[in-house]
Amino acid sequence: MQQVLNALQLGSVYALIALGYTMVYGILRMINFAHGDIFMVSTYVGFFAASFLLGRSLHLPNAVVFVLTLLVAMAGTSLLAVFIERVAYKPLRNAPRISAVITALGVGLVLENLTLATIGPEPRILPQVIPRINLSLGGVSVSAIQIVILAISAVVMFVLDTIVRKTMTGTAMRAISFDKSVVPLMGVPIDRIISITFALGSSMAAVGGILYGIAYMIDPYMGIRIGWWAFISAVVGGIGNIRGAMVGGYILGFVEIFVAAFLPSTYRDLIVFALLLVLLVFKPTGILGVPVVQQKV
Repeated sequence: MQQVLNALQLGSVYALIALGYTMVYGILRMINFAHGDIFMVSTYVGFFAASFLLGRSLHLPNAVVFVLTLLVAMAGTSLLAVFIERVAYKPLRNAPRISAVITALGVGLVLENLTLATIGPEPRILPQVIPRINLSLGGVSVSAIQIVILAISAVVMFVLDTIVRKTMTGTAMRAISFDKSVVPLMGVPIDRIISITFALGSSMAAVGGILYGIAYMIDPYMGIRIGWWAFISAVVGGIGNIRGAMVGGYILGFVEIFVAAFLPSTYRDLIVFALLLVLLVFKPTGILGVPVVQQKV
């Protein structure tokens, strides 16, 4: 049960980051490989925001500091993602897909090396805005940080799912995903909806970044590995499917924790990528993904 709790904690972070991959792919059929580094940037935005709020003698409660840090990270990361989309991705919408992939990889490298040059490679820890209280329930150690991570992740994913399925903006997103050529004839502003999609996806990564930062250490290289695992989560769940990304994130969290618990940690990546290959052989669209039918005229 202790390992199940740890897997839920890590899987929540993977699921939040995977949502950004799956939303952008659902709209543009593009893999935003810079998303992992956007997640990394969000952790540093949260670090400096929390340090500023705690260092100004404002005497704010830790809960208020945590909420403000979360909001600042979400806002800052959303603005960064929209800026990247407008400057780097929008001019390439009609270009070959390989051009967009190379550009996304380049943007990720720019973010990573810019962070290294300005902040440095030293690992950091987010200020302690959540008390490190541990409770013992039936022999299982439950920390306040784990409760916060699970609760906030569940609420945020529910809100995002509701936005995509119940609002006009979400309807426009799904319409663009279905047929981007016809949607403009119905009065849907494609550029605005795409920007909103990038903003929502990056804000989910920011939530995951702050939750990750209060539980683990952060560094400029974290976006590479965690970003790839979140991408695998999106593929396993069915990239382009919101709920599939959530399911895939928790599956990868369970695989990582339980492999490390019962086998040498060196087997972790081997088993994860083997799982991905087996899944793609028998179900190429992922667990909840559906085949995309292209009609030739």
